[in-house]
Amino acid sequence: MGGYPLCIGLETMVTPNFAKAANVRNDARALSSLQQLPTRSCHCYNYQMNHILHAGRFLLGNPHQTTWHKCCSSLAKMMQAVYVDMPGGPESLLLRNIPRPQPRNGQVLIKVHATALNRADLLQRRGLYPPPPGESDIIGLEVAGTVDTLGLGVKSSWKPDDRVMALLCGGGYAEYVAVPEELLMPVPPNLTFCQAAAVPEAWLTAFQLLVLVAQVKEGEVVLVHAGASGVGTAAVQLVRLFGAVPIITAGSPEKLKMAEELGAAAGFNYKEESFAQGVCDFTGGKGANIILDCIGGRNWEQNVSCLATDGRWVLYGTLGGRTVEGDLFGRLLSKRGHLLSSLLRSRNLQYKADLVKAFSHRVLPYFSGQAASLRPVIDSTFTLGDIAEAHRHMEANKNTGKIVINVIPQNQETH
Repeated sequence: MGGYPLCIGLETMVTPNFAKAANVRNDARALSSLQQLPTRSCHCYNYQMNHILHAGRFLLGNPHQTTWHKCCSSLAKMMQAVYVDMPGGPESLLLRNIPRPQPRNGQVLIKVHATALNRADLLQRRGLYPPPPGESDIIGLEVAGTVDTLGLGVKSSWKPDDRVMALLCGGGYAEYVAVPEELLMPVPPNLTFCQAAAVPEAWLTAFQLLVLVAQVKEGEVVLVHAGASGVGTAAVQLVRLFGAVPIITAGSPEKLKMAEELGAAAGFNYKEESFAQGVCDFTGGKGANIILDCIGGRNWEQNVSCLATDGRWVLYGTLGGRTVEGDLFGRLLSKRGHLLSSLLRSRNLQYKADLVKAFSHRVLPYFSGQAASLRPVIDSTFTLGDIAEAHRHMEANKNTGKIVINVIPQNQETH
């Protein structure tokens, strides 16, 4: 090809002989020849033609310095990502080709092998949970993959092709994502990328709620709502790891059984019975020392009823509504109860970096080696092209554990 770049989608290529003829400035014949070229759909081609016709000349020069080359080079660094043009249902999720992100100072570009769904993704898709200012508006809060490129100023020892998983503010539903180096963790050697993608958001959330917010102590009883969810399955295992006693609520016998297999000491089907009565019976009337609550309004009366004196009620979601009617404050005061709340996505980088460091030190070793006692629970896997169906699956509350999106099919993984 004589060193001339090929524009993807351009059927008529610039040959050396044509380029030589066209290299004469203000050459009317060259301009006439260019005007006879058939119209193409490639935006690189159209951009170059508009530039040529406007200037009245064709400046080829060094092909590695032309706008043509820069435009075509950028095409070689495109990626697929899921976008939401208009907030709405799962049908609003669109797969598009967009430019890859470039790692800024202190960031690492990850080639994404897998990402995972979170309830926050559904809210963002509907326009109810926008990303923090300055962050990617692509949905996705966690990924697993390999290091592609190190940005300037990266101080850690990461190198290309290292297996990593990362907590994100956004950008996970894509083939590449740029992440601050402080938010990266190594993938435990016995975990696949699919399994690793189910760790960062759910497990860091559960760890934060238990350790930093509730300050769980050995022997305490911890009630985990939605015990078969991603955060729930992580919380049950972490409560056991910290020497406390996990009990859960869930909406089906199958979910209760799975949580008990993970270590839950008791489970209550909130659709069929009063979980407050179940908790009181299990604890001999003392109640739960800690409640991890992603439901909110619908459960407040039962939560207060089964909260132990001086107990900690930790609110991190409002799937059951945001409004409360009744004597919440009076009843909470009677228990000397602590009502705490927390979100992870809106925390600053230093907080998240400290959280990742603490989790990596205290918990990550238990995913592998002889000490392995923790495992991410995978409900189902989809592809980026099936992202709408994955959202429908979560919205129907069908999942037990995490829903994972394999960005690179597992049979094509090289690590």
